[in-house]
Amino acid sequence: MLEQAFEALKTYDYGVDRHVLDPIDEAAVNTRKDPAARKDLESRLLAVLQSSAPRDARDYACRQLHTIGTAASVPALEALLANPDLSHMARYALERIPAREAGQALERQLRKLNGNVKIGVISSLGTRGQGVSLLKPLLQDSDEAVARAAAIALGRIASVDANKALASAKPRPALADVFADASMACAEKLLSTGHAKEAKATYQRLLKNNPPELIRLAAERGLKAC
Repeated sequence: MLEQAFEALKTYDYGVDRHVLDPIDEAAVNTRKDPAARKDLESRLLAVLQSSAPRDARDYACRQLHTIGTAASVPALEALLANPDLSHMARYALERIPAREAGQALERQLRKLNGNVKIGVISSLGTRGQGVSLLKPLLQDSDEAVARAAAIALGRIASVDANKALASAKPRPALADVFADASMACAEKLLSTGHAKEAKATYQRLLKNNPPELIRLAAERGLKAC
């Protein structure tokens, strides 16, 4: 059954009966405690990903690698990050793969990419909680969408260093609320993880900048909690 499923995957397009791929779904679950079978399944998925299979087939392979992928999957996924059609799903897989190589691939490509695929990589770094030193200079990027994405990613990371990066930046007026939201996210996370001093300083900074009412109320509550 698994052999037939992989044969079907080679030409799979949405609209085709999805159940033909059920044996692959089942194998992804059943191989959890079988490293050799897991490795074989990953290799088969990578072969599809690196082939000329339809986009939908390769999207499916990325979805599965999101669950079972290891460092062995990273080179193939990294190669797709510049592809507008496949970048999103490649990032989806890299966000979840625990191997450090996955994060390194995203950081590498951040330096090379532009436009929407770069913004996507920024978001993925935020999801993985890494790359503060690379995201910090992007807060002043000439592309407003890049600066916005960097601020949101740092707010998601919400570490002491991410908070410092946001505090040192001077957002253009159009992004002031985005930066304030990101700083608020940092403050809340810092307060919950025992960094009350840093959280307090962030709340005070936000209140000095005449923030929107929702931010003001949240910062006042946070300050009291400190």
